[in-house]
Amino acid sequence: MNTAFLLIGGNIGNRFHNLEKARSLINQQCGNIIKTSSIYETAAWGMVQQSHFLNQVLSLNTKLSASELLKCILTSEQKMGRIRKQKSGPRIIDIDLLFYNDDMITEPRLVVPHPRLHLRKFALEPMNEIAPHHIHPGFSKTISELLGTCEDELSVQKL
Repeated sequence: MNTAFLLIGGNIGNRFHNLEKARSLINQQCGNIIKTSSIYETAAWGMVQQSHFLNQVLSLNTKLSASELLKCILTSEQKMGRIRKQKSGPRIIDIDLLFYNDDMITEPRLVVPHPRLHLRKFALEPMNEIAPHHIHPGFSKTISELLGTCEDELSVQKL
């Protein structure tokens, strides 16, 4: 069995319902969700002139390989109506693979741990809530340590 951490989020439509639907699809198709963070409302990162996001981190047990899990995640996004129009733009749902076991993966369509995780407070805050002592294999630091040194100043509010 493999353990993965996912970040789910979105800022279009009924954001709470969209997170609930994403959790349901992930649980049905990708693996068993074993832990969830609280939901956080966060300012948009990158393209800042848009509505705030709701974000949540999930811990998942899965039999899927990392590349199979990525395909499952992308299929779940498509089932929810995700259309990729512009990078960092508004979206109904976004599901990111943050960690897969303690693996470091660099493939053309898959990089794990997520390459910008350490720069994003909106991912670190909920991750810290459920796994503060999880060690980032690329930095050899805990999530708590990464959060403590993160320079991201965007608003992240636990709901």
